[in-house]
This record gives sequence, C-alpha cells and structure tokens, in this order.
Amino acid sequence: MRGEIKMREVIIYHGEDSYWIAECPSLPGCISQGKTKEEAIQNAKEAISCYIHALEEDHLSVPSERFDAMVVAV
Repeated sequence: MRGEIKMREVIIYHGEDSYWIAECPSLPGCISQGKTKEEAIQNAKEAISCYIHALEEDHLSVPSERFDAMVVAV
C-alpha cells in the first residue's frame, strides 16, 4: 500500500462546535476534524494513512473501499 495512491470516500460535514468533521466510512472509527474544510480533509488524509499503517503493522487486513454513500432528499 505504501507509495501507491488509493482512493477513500470521506464524508465531510459541519460539526456542532464550528469544526468540520471528516469521516472515512470504510475504516470504522477513522474520523478527523479541522477548523476549515481544507484542514479537515488534510487531517483526514493523515488519519487514513495512519489507520492503514497501523493495520498493516499488526498484520490485519485493510478493509476495501465501498463508495456506497448517497444523498437523499427528504
């Protein structure tokens, strides 16, 4: 995995504390935040990289990406 570019779905939304939340659904518990969307995205990239690296170091399988999010109008 190291060195090659992989795509991961990241959901970004405005949190209650004025921070932007960035969550990677395919990696359970992989959530980050930032004061701006750009900062949240950058922090999410780092969190995803660290998450995957930790799984690899522990010889655990890395969940595959699903890209199954949808926006639903209510």
